[in-house]
Amino acid sequence: MAEHTREPLIRVRKKDEPALLQKAAVILAAVLCALLVSALFIYFVTKLDPVSVYTSMVKGAFGTSRRAWITIRDTCLLLLISVSLAPAFRMRFWNCGAEGQILIGGLTTAAFMIYWGNKVPTAVLLILMAAVSALAGALWSYLPAAFKAKYDTNETLFTLMMNYVAIQFVEFFVDFWDKKRSHSVGVINMNSQGGWFPQVGGLQYGLNVLIVIIVTVFIYVYMKYSKHGYEGAVVGESVATAKYAGINVPKVIRRNVLLSGAIAGLAGFVEVAGISHTISKETAGGRGFTAIIVCWLAKFNPLAMVIISAFIVFLSKGASQISSDFGLNEYASNIITGIILFFILSAEFFNSYSISFGHARKEEPEA
Repeated sequence: MAEHTREPLIRVRKKDEPALLQKAAVILAAVLCALLVSALFIYFVTKLDPVSVYTSMVKGAFGTSRRAWITIRDTCLLLLISVSLAPAFRMRFWNCGAEGQILIGGLTTAAFMIYWGNKVPTAVLLILMAAVSALAGALWSYLPAAFKAKYDTNETLFTLMMNYVAIQFVEFFVDFWDKKRSHSVGVINMNSQGGWFPQVGGLQYGLNVLIVIIVTVFIYVYMKYSKHGYEGAVVGESVATAKYAGINVPKVIRRNVLLSGAIAGLAGFVEVAGISHTISKETAGGRGFTAIIVCWLAKFNPLAMVIISAFIVFLSKGASQISSDFGLNEYASNIITGIILFFILSAEFFNSYSISFGHARKEEPEA
């Protein structure tokens, strides 16, 4: 008798890299589906007009020139942090410690502003703060890099734990500098603005944008065209292949993670000297974890991160605006944002994998 062999109900297969137009079509379809599902949620759950809600989101991000510049400012900061992860992620070193590296870079910047903000010319002070904050971030990332290179430790747990140590460092120095016992250093050099970013071209956040553009282009060129970037990609594909090709794997790990930490530290400098002008355990604001999503969706491409960072910041600003305009609580706003992000992530899955469904198959018995 013929026997029935049951295949798996669902089979997932890795696809070849799709063409650019095909990828764009899948992403566009995902965005349209996200807007449709979000509209259904808005209409049936919140009883609001979806068009009005979407209009409010746009208004929250770009409704005035000031809002537009704040959106650009926050996009630049998220982009800088995302770019910092790319050299490490490219070689499959999962640096989840950007939060801590940002805090250490910001803490170093705050110290310079407090002690030398009114004693050193601003231009000289900014250069010193940029260099030292990058060095601080690099040194903070060196310990997990060194252990990974020598003992093959789990870098995910190691870098996550370093975040909590960084938080305690910041808490200690905030209390040390706080003369009013308010558990806050307040705005540093509010009157003299010593160590603050100056306007560039008449733009308050012009220097922020300039720094992020330079770093993004540098990392793109580094990863795509340099020998060091190529070695990192080979290590990411296969450590065995890298060793066979004569690549010093521990050296590559240390170098790329140091670069990753340095840029994250520089992001702390941009946040403290160019945006908030203060330091606290909330300085990183969870952006180190949001940047992981950006970096992953962009497939470690710094140029693609520009669009994704802008989109995520737009969603954040839009969610805040609809909460304000329609009296929704933050959970309803976050649900809408979550729906949209879910479909965007799904698009990445369907661009990389195909799904087929199994069925019973007859097999003829052997004679």
